[in-house]
Amino acid sequence: MRIDHINIAAPAELLEQVKDFYCAVFDFTEGFRPDFSQSKGYWLYAEDRPLIHLSVKDVYYGDDIRSHIDHIAFRMTGLRSVADRLEAIGIDFRADYVPEISMTQLFFRDPAGNGLEANFVKEVL
Repeated sequence: MRIDHINIAAPAELLEQVKDFYCAVFDFTEGFRPDFSQSKGYWLYAEDRPLIHLSVKDVYYGDDIRSHIDHIAFRMTGLRSVADRLEAIGIDFRADYVPEISMTQLFFRDPAGNGLEANFVKEVL
């Protein structure tokens, strides 16, 4: 089993910011998305997989429906480059190093407020 994709739903203007953020920080590329007649949005690809689906939605889950997903994590390479990109676009992040597994973790949020973690094995800042 594997996770097929993650869907982020937000109003159109915010979704544009989210799309630009994921492409700039994680090097996702916008790619083919089927024509869902009732839904507008984007599919963002990591290599050949549409891993992030973005959907235009003016009504989204608010405080009346609780969510317990804390963050989404990506295994990556190029720690310094990712940290530099986050700094360049003004995204605050926290870096932690886990010596038992030789991994540096960056924690931050996307423009929609979703928690993100980027993991880098055998890389340090």
